[in-house]
Amino acid sequence: MSGKSKILVIGGTGRIGKYIVEAAAKAGHPTTLLVREATLSNPAKSNIIQNFKNLGVNFFIGDLYDHESLVKGIKQVDVVISTVGHGQLADQDKIIAAIKEAGNVKRFFPSEFGNDVDRVHVVEPAKSALGTKAKIRRAVEAAGIPYTYVSSNFFAGFSLTTFSQSGATAPPRDKVVVVGDGNPKVVFNKEDDIATYTIKAVDDPRTLDKILYIRPPLNTYSFNDLVSLWEKKIGKTLERIYVSEEQLLKNIQESAVPLSVMLAIKHSVFVKGDHTNFEIEPSFGVEASELYPDVKYTTVDEYLDRFV
Repeated sequence: MSGKSKILVIGGTGRIGKYIVEAAAKAGHPTTLLVREATLSNPAKSNIIQNFKNLGVNFFIGDLYDHESLVKGIKQVDVVISTVGHGQLADQDKIIAAIKEAGNVKRFFPSEFGNDVDRVHVVEPAKSALGTKAKIRRAVEAAGIPYTYVSSNFFAGFSLTTFSQSGATAPPRDKVVVVGDGNPKVVFNKEDDIATYTIKAVDDPRTLDKILYIRPPLNTYSFNDLVSLWEKKIGKTLERIYVSEEQLLKNIQESAVPLSVMLAIKHSVFVKGDHTNFEIEPSFGVEASELYPDVKYTTVDEYLDRFV
C-alpha cells in the first residue's frame, strides 16, 4: 500500500460514488468515506455499507455542511474525490474552503462524471446545472487547488439499458425514437470502468490539472449505429421514429423538471454531439483508454449482450 495516496470520498454511497469507493479500495489505496451517522444506519444503504466494510474502507463521521468535520477528515488524506449528487453540486464550495484550510491535499476531483462542462452547447434547464459544475471548476482553479476533472460521458447503466427512451425499462424491441439525425458520435461507459479509470488517474502526473476524458473508441457510437448493432443482436429491424431538433426544443420548453433536464441533455449529446465534437488537446486534456491501455473495459457490444 505504501506510496498510494490516501483517498477521501464525499458522496460515496451515490450512483457513481459507490463504484469509486470500491475501485479505490480494490486498487490498494487507503480509502475513507465521509459519512453521516444517519447514512450508516440507513437500511436502504446497508448493502453498500457492508460491501465497503468487507473491502476495508474507513468511515469518517462528518458532513459536507459541518466545516470542522470536513477539515478534520481532509487533513487525514492526500486526495479528495467528490461524487455528490445534483442537489449538492453548488455546495462543493464548502469542500474547496475546507481543502484550502487543511492545506495538505495533493489533488481534488470535483463531482463531474458527465459532459465536459466547458465544451457544451446546452439549453436550459440543463444549462444552469452544467453551469454550476463550471463555476466549481473556476473556484477550484482560483483557489490554486491541484485538480483532475473527469469527463466520463454517458453511464451505460443509465443510457444503454433503455437506449435513452423516455419511460422505458429495457432496450427497444419494436420501435425506437431517434432525436436529431442520429449521426453525432456518443460515448457510453460502464460505471465500474469509469471508476477504474478515475482511480488510475489519482497518482498520475499526466492527469494533474487536466480533464480526464473517458472516450474509448469501442464505446463511441452514433445513435444510428447503436440501433443497427442492437438490431443485429436481436435479428429484427426496428421502426425508427426521428424527432427533429425543432420538435425536441419545443418538447423541452413544454416539459417540467426533471424531464426537461433529461431532454436538454439529449439535445446536447445526440443533436449537438457534445461528447465528441472537439479534439482533446494536450493543453487541457488526456484520454483514459490511451493513458491506460492495460484496463480491460467493457465495450458497448459486450454490454448489450446481457439484454439479448
